[in-house]
Amino acid sequence: MGNPIAVSTKDLSRTAYDHLWMHFTRMSSYENAPVPTIVRGEGTYIYDDKGKKYLDGLAGLFVVQAGHGRRELAEVAAKQAADLAFFPIWSYAHPKAVELAERLAHYAPGDLNKVFFTTGGGEAVETAWKLAKQYHKLTGNHTKYKVISRAVAYHGTPQGALSITGLPALKAPFEPLVPGAHKVPNTNIYRAPSHAHADDPVAFGRWAADQIEQEILFEGPETVAAVFLEPVQNAGGCFPPPPGYFQRVREICDKYGVLLVSDEVICAFGRLGTMFACDKFGYVPDIITCAKGMTSGYSPIGAAIVSDRIAEPFYKGDNTFLHGYTFGGHPVSAAVGLANLDLFEREGLNQHVLDNEANFLQTLQKLHDLPIVGDVRGNGFFYGIELVKDKATKESFTDEESERVLYGFVSKKLFEYGLYCRADDRGDPVIQLSPPLIADQSTFDEIEGIVRQVLTEAWTKI
Repeated sequence: MGNPIAVSTKDLSRTAYDHLWMHFTRMSSYENAPVPTIVRGEGTYIYDDKGKKYLDGLAGLFVVQAGHGRRELAEVAAKQAADLAFFPIWSYAHPKAVELAERLAHYAPGDLNKVFFTTGGGEAVETAWKLAKQYHKLTGNHTKYKVISRAVAYHGTPQGALSITGLPALKAPFEPLVPGAHKVPNTNIYRAPSHAHADDPVAFGRWAADQIEQEILFEGPETVAAVFLEPVQNAGGCFPPPPGYFQRVREICDKYGVLLVSDEVICAFGRLGTMFACDKFGYVPDIITCAKGMTSGYSPIGAAIVSDRIAEPFYKGDNTFLHGYTFGGHPVSAAVGLANLDLFEREGLNQHVLDNEANFLQTLQKLHDLPIVGDVRGNGFFYGIELVKDKATKESFTDEESERVLYGFVSKKLFEYGLYCRADDRGDPVIQLSPPLIADQSTFDEIEGIVRQVLTEAWTKI
């Protein structure tokens, strides 16, 4: 192996290509091109190894809620590591996991008082499906194992979570996956078929929710364990729920004895201006899955937060949930999570989002004057801009055009012009924006200016 070489003396970009297998990345793209290497963050900005500054328009990956460079969170991590760097919560407890579980239960709605820690969002979704299956077995419903989720939705990469995911291209290389995952239409009213009441948000919401009931009936209520839904669907470009949608879904789940899982891996912890997004839309799920913003990304953690009713049979006799993760509820992550939530309250980050979400949306809606912008949608500090070839007909791009324009130009130019965000075609082509929750009007204006410049140029490439 030879002697290790200090990374600072090496070409990080070349070393990254040689040894770092990047996630969701076409590795061949970087063979003869530099790998962007980010070395520092401060507030809403990040800096690369050449010293160039970029606005972080995605909060890392919908994660860095409190902003970059928060030394108090780093100091809490260091102190906890010095006191107790690691201990599992397999039949044991440690103070910070206990305190964080109590804190999350306090924030969660209804009777969601039991917290099962994981190390990330995909694991939280995996946990929720396994828990739902066993819950039904413990309560005498041995044939309930199927789950329903929405088309285009992303729920994670573990085998179960990937089955719940509604993106065929992401699943195909790994099939066969876990059986029993079924899909219904999502809440993209911009692309709603005419028979789905595309001109009436309330009627469309009822139609979309009723598709869940139809799927339950088609599969057989005695076979369906849970429904997994994001409050605002991420993949496809930030689909908010129509009015009344979640209230109708809650009715349907109660009617057929199906658990409602609110997948809030992205939407929790202030992304929409509330600690849990289900509160913003007025529904109480049976399980909340969450991760990302819990620590603002300063240490990895995730959780499934479970209602007392669902947890109750697991607390009887010798029943055991035979599931867990080595690093779930890690002491350092739990300590950072508590400090991050303290920061939320001290600085009023949720209220800041509520006070500024309308301004953010209005700023982005200025882009409607561009011929390439078809729709601007979202909620809180979480928005998608859908790109089209024809505004009047909503005609989207061909695969070749999407490859050439979205990946070959828009994605690269946004970064080149100083904006880190996501250009995505998991569905129709969109630009997604999700800055740190400390963003203000100057941030919104900077985002709009860069996006406008890039999309103006992109239109000439079609």
